[in-house]
Amino acid sequence: MIRVSVVLFLIAALAVATLSWMNDPGQASLIWLGLRLDMPAAVAVLFVLAGALAATIFWRVVLWVATAPKRAAQARVEQRRVQSQEALSRGFLAAAAGDGSEARRLAQKAADLSGENPALVSILAAQAAETAGDLPAAKAAYRAMLSSPEMRLAALRGLMQNALAQNDKLGALGYAQEAYSLARTARWAWRALLENKLETGDWAAALDLVKTALDRKIVSPIVADRARAALLAASAASLEERRPQQALEFALQSAKRNPGFTPGAVIAARLLAAEGKQAKAAGVIEAAWKEDPHPALWLLYRDLITAENPRERARRLAALAALNPLTREGKILAVEQALTSAAFPDAREAARALSDEPLTARLCGLFARLAHGLGDADGARAWMAKGAVAAQEPDWSDIDPAGKAFAYQPGDWARLVSAYAETGDLIHPRFERSEAVISDLPKMPVAYDTHSPFVTAAETGFAPMADDPGFFAGAFDDGEGEGPSPREPGKRRGPLSAGRRR
Repeated sequence: MIRVSVVLFLIAALAVATLSWMNDPGQASLIWLGLRLDMPAAVAVLFVLAGALAATIFWRVVLWVATAPKRAAQARVEQRRVQSQEALSRGFLAAAAGDGSEARRLAQKAADLSGENPALVSILAAQAAETAGDLPAAKAAYRAMLSSPEMRLAALRGLMQNALAQNDKLGALGYAQEAYSLARTARWAWRALLENKLETGDWAAALDLVKTALDRKIVSPIVADRARAALLAASAASLEERRPQQALEFALQSAKRNPGFTPGAVIAARLLAAEGKQAKAAGVIEAAWKEDPHPALWLLYRDLITAENPRERARRLAALAALNPLTREGKILAVEQALTSAAFPDAREAARALSDEPLTARLCGLFARLAHGLGDADGARAWMAKGAVAAQEPDWSDIDPAGKAFAYQPGDWARLVSAYAETGDLIHPRFERSEAVISDLPKMPVAYDTHSPFVTAAETGFAPMADDPGFFAGAFDDGEGEGPSPREPGKRRGPLSAGRRR
């Protein structure tokens, strides 16, 4: 206001000066208490403006003095608000850093300084108590938040976590159920309910939860489809022995919903084969193989038909491998089908595609059988020696050597459902527990041929056993100087070139 008055005064003074420079400045008279004062009009105007400006300044000073107490009070409130915000910020940082005592002190300070953020102060008080390990105080703080509608959901989540920390699973489940009923998009509550159903093996209830989560847009359609496929397979596995018909229905639904989920396809094909429906079982396996090849698929595919000669079986396996030939399992199956029919030159050519793959016990066993089929007994033993110390394959561990593929316990299925729904990847419980797997290393005599390159290599530090291309460039190449040719027709096959295990 004062600035505006000064600007107006300057503008008026400029106008009066302009008038005074003109030859007609005018005349003004002031008569007051018998006194008469004559002056130019321009001077009179300046006096009036100066008086108005002085009056304005005086009034503003009076108002400023009168409102000084109010301004001081507002300044104190603002200062306390700023200090409260700072205390809250530092308190949350202290809680995140695990300093419970400092977080509690700052929460109390924030509460004392300002009452503008009761929700934040309550949350900080609860989190500070949790960080300090005072679970009863944290529970009391969260319970106090239940009375506020805007803080109710956060309070229920805190109470659920508090109950879990005290091993009160039933209480935690109740808080999660209440939150899930209160908020349609409370993913944490849905997750807690789902984990409870998985833990108890209640696959039907878990399927219902996945459906409601999809309806509420808590999960994406892709995650929901993966979860449903895994849950249907888990249901089938739990019923396979007691109610095979219902298990087959669940397994077929799993394979149809997500052909790439191998356990569902394997269970479905296994149950179909048990009913004599080999053609339909083969179709399920082929659909799964196209999506995600797994060794359990081709082993089951191999054994669908038993009344066939090796060449017929090899043709079936070759057709399966051709459905997904560029994958690792497709390349391995190409070698396996050639070995099945004793077509060792073809197996050698197919094995070239595996030369860059990391060596595992399974690959070493495959190469050992191939080397023996090519007549290189000592080379086969070299691969066996490497296979004895090579790593196992997670996928290979899914096959129980004394039972069925994916013969998991309910706890394993619960973890499998959870992991596959989120990531789309299989877990391997048997591999994690280092359980026994099917041995892919053939049985061979321990004696070596005298003066053989293998013995020479052993005496010089096993140099040829490194992962070099010598095996592929030598044992798998045609040319002069090659070892003995594949066995002649009618010649008895040694143990290495015999059929697969099981």
